[in-house]
Amino acid sequence: MRTRHIQNCLKRLLNRTRLAAAAALLFWTTPFGAAAAAEKIAVFPEVPYDGYLVYESLVVFWAAIIGLVVIIRMKLKEIERTQALGADREDKEAPLLE
Repeated sequence: MRTRHIQNCLKRLLNRTRLAAAAALLFWTTPFGAAAAAEKIAVFPEVPYDGYLVYESLVVFWAAIIGLVVIIRMKLKEIERTQALGADREDKEAPLLE
């Protein structure tokens, strides 16, 4: 009785393993056939002048990103300096404008 139960469990496990292996095989092999039939898309322009424009745009983009990082870092240092001086705390003895 017990051996039949174990045999049935092993058969189910083997069937699931085969099913998982077949699914993995189909999952990995299907895109290869579709990739061969797909039309090639030009990613980079073939004309040298257009390639120059692409590189120039990338340089401007990264210069702007680096500039933003520098500005944010400067602002954070200014906030730290202000907090170190205690200018952000409220003073009870400060005169009020009336």
